[in-house]
Amino acid sequence: MKRFFILLVLAFPLAASAQKLTESAIDDISTKMAATFLKLNDPALVFVTEQMSRSGAGGLEVDKTMQDLKKDPATLDAALKFLYQYSDCNRQTFIANLKAMNINSSNVFPIATYTVNKYKNEAKELTDEKAALYKANAIPKAITLMVAPPANTNQASTAALDGPAPANATSGQQPATTSAPATINTTAAGIESADTRNWDVRLVFGMTKPDQLLDLYGKDNVELRDATDFDGNDAGKAWVVYPDTENEMAVVFYKDSTKTITFAGENAKWRAPFGIKPGDPIEKVQKVNGRGFKINGFEWTNGGTVDSFEGGQLDKKGVNLLFKALNTGDPKLYDQFTGEKTFRSDAGGVKKLGVIVEKVEFRTSK
Repeated sequence: MKRFFILLVLAFPLAASAQKLTESAIDDISTKMAATFLKLNDPALVFVTEQMSRSGAGGLEVDKTMQDLKKDPATLDAALKFLYQYSDCNRQTFIANLKAMNINSSNVFPIATYTVNKYKNEAKELTDEKAALYKANAIPKAITLMVAPPANTNQASTAALDGPAPANATSGQQPATTSAPATINTTAAGIESADTRNWDVRLVFGMTKPDQLLDLYGKDNVELRDATDFDGNDAGKAWVVYPDTENEMAVVFYKDSTKTITFAGENAKWRAPFGIKPGDPIEKVQKVNGRGFKINGFEWTNGGTVDSFEGGQLDKKGVNLLFKALNTGDPKLYDQFTGEKTFRSDAGGVKKLGVIVEKVEFRTSK
């Protein structure tokens, strides 16, 4: 029995060390991930960043987050999870990717042990999700710069990041670009040129002034217009990108350096954090949030807006949503969800009402 307790005492520090990372390891992985991220074309960090953005784990300004992961332990854990996912949940591949980022050799194995133990029960789910994302082209293999569409020219201009595009780590083939599905421009010769624009909303989050919008999207594609909030009240002036199109997006810059980004086109091409877009059913939003949430009653002050995400994944992340009901023909049913009240997204009757996202708004922090 005595030997048993001695072995138990000796084993306990090893078990405990697998449950948390040292300050040295945290600082190392945060610094090296930031350096790799800033290259912008490393396939592993492209995958991690995209997954951080899709899941919302990195917040709205995920670019800032990726450059200082040690500030938030939960966010660092998410980054490690997605690097493990990129590594096909294989310990040796994960270790190889850590070494490729020049992680200190004394930190590689503790980080690998910590991550593998933490996410071992999710390995199959993560591996299956990765395969599905690549199959659906939901994860780009590289990040490219936004290029405005050609204006009265015969050819579409393009831009690329410095350096060669990284190869697909699994197939060895050159990766696809992140350009949006083509908007057709007909040349004088009748030949169609592809739209090379990047539709990632994340590009706007780091902006501090309207001139950056003009540079990114082109002066001909941005107008200054009156802005209104979700309730139709005056909200000052907004810089509107691609006005009067399905891709219309309004950006309001505030004096405190925050900004709101709003879009409502159900067929808009914008790729947003959490994967939420106009037209999405309320059930999808609830799944992303991880729990039910409260909505203000329709046809009243702030009608159809989120009252509280109830501590879910979307809570306090700068996300504001406006919902609408498609099936309002049954007055008895619809009346249950109108007026000065709130209702839960998972309440009986909500699905029958056909509630979908009407408008999406993101507000950045200072």
